[in-house]
Amino acid sequence: MSTAYINEIRRLLDLVEESQSGAVHRAASCIAEAFIGGQLLHLFGTGHAHILCEELFYRAGGMLPINPIFDSGLMLHESALASSQFERLPGYAHIILSRHTLEVGDVMLIASNSGVNAVPVEAALEARERGLSVIALTSLAHSQSVQPRHASCKKLYQLADVVIDNCGQLGDAALEVPGLPGKVEATSTVTGAVLLHWVMHEVIEQMLTRGVTPEIIISANVPGGDQHNAQAFAHYRNKVRSL
Repeated sequence: MSTAYINEIRRLLDLVEESQSGAVHRAASCIAEAFIGGQLLHLFGTGHAHILCEELFYRAGGMLPINPIFDSGLMLHESALASSQFERLPGYAHIILSRHTLEVGDVMLIASNSGVNAVPVEAALEARERGLSVIALTSLAHSQSVQPRHASCKKLYQLADVVIDNCGQLGDAALEVPGLPGKVEATSTVTGAVLLHWVMHEVIEQMLTRGVTPEIIISANVPGGDQHNAQAFAHYRNKVRSL
């Protein structure tokens, strides 16, 4: 049985730990400041990156002031091929964001491995224009190796206040297999999820250090979970579209 993928993930996680601690701390500080001020963290990703939005939302042990920005056209369950076209469509990000309440002082975290398509770039531009801080979760190796696709000639990482590098390769897939025309087995979801949970744990620690108790979710499948969550969910129903 091959352990090549496990070994590659171990290597990447070591690299992430060594290289991204500063970015993680800056991102956590930005989010903690927003939460202490009663603001939201908005999560946005297209294609497989939307998985990372789901990873932090409505999650046991997760935090409450999180608004995932989901759009079925950018996901894969209706048409994967169409989602790739929508991701490149100028103006589509504005339509999506117009359905959410974005306030000055909020934070938007945008996950995009390549960071070059129109939708994530325009989401970052609009978030900045509306007074939000922008955190990018991307692959710098990939993004810096390809041409921008947006009319601004900007890439996501160039528009972010904080850039977190998932340390993945160009094309995301990491393993070479003889006889195949390209590499296999993507890594961005694994390293991205680890990075996001690292950020959120740092957020919790920073808030506690400042004397603020974070609002967390307890699993509904353990005693007392539903009772703990009910009041908090009621408070956020009008703020978080997907609750």
